[in-house]
Amino acid sequence: MIHPRECPIETVIHVLGGKWKPFLLWHLMDSTKRFNELEKLIPGVSQKMLAQHLRDLEQEGVIERTVYPTVPPKVEYSLTEYGKTLIPVAEVMCAWGENHNERKRDEPAS
Repeated sequence: MIHPRECPIETVIHVLGGKWKPFLLWHLMDSTKRFNELEKLIPGVSQKMLAQHLRDLEQEGVIERTVYPTVPPKVEYSLTEYGKTLIPVAEVMCAWGENHNERKRDEPAS
């Protein structure tokens, strides 16, 4: 439950916080992905952390996990309709990050 005095930005950071969640959001914005695809797209993430972050985002209602009754089971992850409301947020964050990186590149060396 959200504390009534909690800053809304803190809420976003809580939902998307963690080393790998922004990467997951980024990769799921364009299409549905399987666990192994996400693992390959995010070098350095362990299976344990990937699974945990996917579970966290699913609990927040940002992504959905679809299990197909095949052998072996096929599991896919995608943004929910609610999760898609984060796309403009991610796009603005991306633009700000690009601007910030460019600004840092243009600073004189100290």
